[in-house]
Amino acid sequence: MLGMHGTYEANNAMHDCDLLINIGARFDDRITGKIDEFSPNSKKVHIDIDPSSINKIIKVDLAIVGDVTKVIDKVNKTIVKKKNGNSKSNKPNIAKWWEQIQKWRNKNSLNFINSEDSIKPQHAVQRLYELTKNKDTYVTTEVGQHQMWAAQHYKFNKPNRWMTSGGLGTMGYGLPAAVGVQVAHPEKLVIDIAGEASVLMTMQEMSTAVQYNLPIKIFILNNQYMGMVRQWQELLHEKNYSESYSEALPDFMKMADAYGCKGIKADDPSELDAKIQEMVEHNGPVIFDCHVDPNENCFPMIPSGKPHNQMILGPNDQGENKIKGKGKALV
Repeated sequence: MLGMHGTYEANNAMHDCDLLINIGARFDDRITGKIDEFSPNSKKVHIDIDPSSINKIIKVDLAIVGDVTKVIDKVNKTIVKKKNGNSKSNKPNIAKWWEQIQKWRNKNSLNFINSEDSIKPQHAVQRLYELTKNKDTYVTTEVGQHQMWAAQHYKFNKPNRWMTSGGLGTMGYGLPAAVGVQVAHPEKLVIDIAGEASVLMTMQEMSTAVQYNLPIKIFILNNQYMGMVRQWQELLHEKNYSESYSEALPDFMKMADAYGCKGIKADDPSELDAKIQEMVEHNGPVIFDCHVDPNENCFPMIPSGKPHNQMILGPNDQGENKIKGKGKALV
């Protein structure tokens, strides 16, 4: 995972590489960071079916317009054809590069300090994964910190199991997306990892789930904030908080009852596993209100206007370059 909340190793690898190949993705602001310092020493190849996406933000050295499946198939056939009779390995030439990547990996940039007093959102996603990994699970998300924690801590080993609006930032996407996925895959487990602010934007679709008996699970990481907004205000705007705290949230248990579906609430780490299991085993739609630490931030983070090799790794990181007045480290 790379970009604004990508891992230390992925972001550094993109910054320091000598060849960058973009296959069917946009060079949007959540990926590029500071444009004039984006992967500064690399040759760039962009494969995309949409010609308007080529050279739109990042100038590339080689542009290939076409369906990526067909392009990659032709590239593979060309490479295989050229390599016939030439079994010489390139591993010795890239050994030092892999050694460097391993050093970056040793930072363990997704690490967090767990708690016995409150549910950490990262821990909640990890436990959700562990208790659903043996099922063919489809995950949707809303937009915000929970979206990034889902990307970081829910491990996907099959394609097309991860539905999110990505850099489009569509709050409210996850619940109706879960409805659609469940209709398409009626026998599968479908979970919307949600934030309490995003999910309220399309909460009325719970009536659709109840009416058609769609057993979607809405797993809300409830921190009582528009968490990503609060994080930026804390780290980048001198803690000038404005309209990021949700002071009048509904009672999601009562809301579940009002819609005629099951409501589950968890606010103690010791009860989390049992209640997740209860959610998974219930044959019907569920609203799960998981109260998490309201002050937890999502790291790593590339601050606005910084390149990929200057990430905030966490509140206790001891890097040399501090954000002035905030005690956070840029490394």
